[in-house]
Amino acid sequence: MSKGNPHRIEGLRARSQRGGFPWLRASLFVVALAGAILPFTSPGEKIMRGLKRIATGPAPSSPGIDKADIERQLEARLRTEFEADLERELAALKKQFADAARRDAAKAAEPQPLPPLSSHTAASGGDVRTLRSGIPFKSEVQVSKGGIASKERVTADSYTATYTLGIRLPEPSRSLTELHEANPRLASLLPGLPSLMEKPEVSRWFFALYDNKTRRLKQDATRLNELLTKHNFYDCQTILQLRHPQSGRKVFLLQAEMDVVSDGSDGDRLATMPECIVNSTHYQPFTSYGWPKRTPTPNPMVAGWERRVANAKQELAANDTSAERKSWLRDRLKYLQRGIDDMKSRSFLIADYDPFIVIPVNLLTANDPFAPKVGDYAVIVHGEKLYPAIVGDGGPTFKVGEASLRLAKEINPKASPYSRPVSDLVVTYLVFPGTREAKKGPPDYDAWRLRCEELLRDCGGLAPGVELHRWEKLLPEPTLAPAPSPASLPQSSTPAASNPVAPSGP
Repeated sequence: MSKGNPHRIEGLRARSQRGGFPWLRASLFVVALAGAILPFTSPGEKIMRGLKRIATGPAPSSPGIDKADIERQLEARLRTEFEADLERELAALKKQFADAARRDAAKAAEPQPLPPLSSHTAASGGDVRTLRSGIPFKSEVQVSKGGIASKERVTADSYTATYTLGIRLPEPSRSLTELHEANPRLASLLPGLPSLMEKPEVSRWFFALYDNKTRRLKQDATRLNELLTKHNFYDCQTILQLRHPQSGRKVFLLQAEMDVVSDGSDGDRLATMPECIVNSTHYQPFTSYGWPKRTPTPNPMVAGWERRVANAKQELAANDTSAERKSWLRDRLKYLQRGIDDMKSRSFLIADYDPFIVIPVNLLTANDPFAPKVGDYAVIVHGEKLYPAIVGDGGPTFKVGEASLRLAKEINPKASPYSRPVSDLVVTYLVFPGTREAKKGPPDYDAWRLRCEELLRDCGGLAPGVELHRWEKLLPEPTLAPAPSPASLPQSSTPAASNPVAPSGP
């Protein structure tokens, strides 16, 4: 994380600058010095006398001579004299500075006498810096005398390093007061929250999350890999399992920041996508939430994946491809072909257009009545706004607090795939476990909103005047292929198998 901008993605470095003689500052000093000494020089005295004549008024004008013309002529003459004298003065001062700089450079280049050495002077010492990952790094080099170099080279303990990474594991927020540290408006927006918080239970997944983070840090530290940033390590404030005392409605409450995902594709609703995305090897065309295709329009990402298949086959057939590389290519081809088949038969959410959140994949697959599942309804609270959404995708097991680009931009228009909308732990995610629909289909934002309102009513409802955000549809409804009439169907003695899904693209 960039120290100056917490929203900026990690890994970008500022360009270093080379040192040199400070000509700009020297020139400014010269101008200031010239302004100070000019009134005491010969040309300066002329200028002052001329200005004084202008201030006191000129002599009586002769017939036919305009006073304004005289003043303009006098001003032009004084300006010319002043500029010429100033240019000479500045040239002289610049020469003095240049001569001084050359003398200093020549003096620095002169060889200095070396002090006599009869023993080592290297001493122990260290430094304290902040790594790019935001971790304070304390280093110390301990120096001691040893034997001759040929023996020390083969001695195991003559050149050693010890690496210690200290971590403090956070405690989860457990009370309404602590929840209000993230957003003091929560109870005023959700009047049923105090009832939900009467018997809060910290979810086991909070501790599992930080166990996974620590395990990852151990692996990376052992291999001297780049570490998880301090910002991303502390990305979760709490995870609570709540149950409303009257309705019994379960709520999975998570407080965290918000990172951005930009995955997904759907040929039915978005038939074309930018070539840079179609040909990207990083963009994921899938989300965990998907449904059968409804039109024959092909997924636009298929073309890029088919080109990758062709390139992989060409490299696999080349004689100079190593055996290890060929083994990797065969596995890659299987993965690409499975993805192509999936895109030809199913559609997915699109992060640029659909509001959804991401939950760690180990929760999505857990046998836990409180763990969210793909398709469960959710309400995201930030500031005074509440946004209806669903659980749309699964993410890494060592991070939480991710949402689609559509949702992120609604919170902060400056959000992008490379810039998170919220860096502080001030976003509250309310997921309603066990609420996913039995049959998945294209997103229906109005239906999502109504269902989230019903679920909130089970938990005390919304405060007067508070409403859920209304999502606007940014993509047109797909044109479904008309069902064939019975007369146009081929006559056969064998009944045809029903196929409710329209054939996909080529």
